[in-house]
Amino acid sequence: MQPLRYSINVTLDGCVDHRVGIADEDLHRHAAENIARADALLFGRITYEMMEEAWRAPAHTGVKPDWMDDWMLPFARTIDAAKKYVVSRTLDRVDWNAELVRGDLGEAVARLKRQPGRGLFVGGVTLPFALAELGLIDEYEFIVHPRVAGHGPTLFAGLSKMIDLKLVDRVELSSGAVAMRYVPRG
Repeated sequence: MQPLRYSINVTLDGCVDHRVGIADEDLHRHAAENIARADALLFGRITYEMMEEAWRAPAHTGVKPDWMDDWMLPFARTIDAAKKYVVSRTLDRVDWNAELVRGDLGEAVARLKRQPGRGLFVGGVTLPFALAELGLIDEYEFIVHPRVAGHGPTLFAGLSKMIDLKLVDRVELSSGAVAMRYVPRG
């Protein structure tokens, strides 16, 4: 069974708004390495649409957007090429190397995890909450940024039960962010 890994950027005060982290070359390299060690990405609709808008390679032109620095290109190429599964009740279709996941979330994700492979990688906030409730996440990575945002959203508010985790790896990034990887105890 392949593992389901979750990674999220979070500030010291618990904010997971993607606009408040420290986006630098080291963070993008780390994220590209995470994605590259998975067979596919698992996104909810919001995260899928946000990532597609930012990172999908421009059709036919091959010209990168003005906002994209050269050091972002390895991450952009990695996420663009990755296989994606999208959990959505509202989308009728997806492309960008993606397919829709329908039906019971627990059964659908368990079926994906039973496929042979190196693992699945999930991002976002809402979908990982549902997956944590179902006990389907095998590894949690919190990339804690040395920043206080002073606002939300935050992670796992309303979780029905605590999840005890064991630290298995810790990586300090050049920005001062620390990537801490945990697995559920027991």
